[in-house]
Amino acid sequence: MEMGHRRARHGAVGLAPVRRGVLLLAAFAVSGCHTIGSLTGLATGAVAGGATANPAIGYAVAVSTAAAVDATVAYISRVRARAEQDAIAGVAGPLAPGMAAQWAIRHDIPVGNEHGEVRVVREIVSSLAICREIAFSMLDDPPAPPAWFTTTICAKDATARGPDWKWASAEPAVERWGFLQ
Repeated sequence: MEMGHRRARHGAVGLAPVRRGVLLLAAFAVSGCHTIGSLTGLATGAVAGGATANPAIGYAVAVSTAAAVDATVAYISRVRARAEQDAIAGVAGPLAPGMAAQWAIRHDIPVGNEHGEVRVVREIVSSLAICREIAFSMLDDPPAPPAWFTTTICAKDATARGPDWKWASAEPAVERWGFLQ
């Protein structure tokens, strides 16, 4: 095998396999796989330790990679949860107490697209804010009995379309977004 001008671009570590690997990592990250950081750290540490013949370097690379991947997975999970929460609050905000509507979220990476129903239970008006207590469901495909959760949303900074409704709970529906624990 000749290692010339274009090197690995002709081999198994070309652009297409790398793209597939990145997509696979992204799919694991958004699906809630908690071991992806450990597995990635183990693989990179083994390669680094083997390449340098120094186990200390392999260990350092493994720990650093695992920490970086875990932090990235947590960040992606928070961004996706916030988008889901904003979608629910955006549908529930304009509803009057007692009303219900359907909500849905479509993520850029089509894993974890959710939908369900949201109901406004009551409105809480104070001198500080206008809030609403809501109940929302998550429907699974294929259809199964929906899981219901409750939370509070509050109006934030009125725009020309009306107030922008945001999630009010610090740790919303922890049963739903388990990685926030």
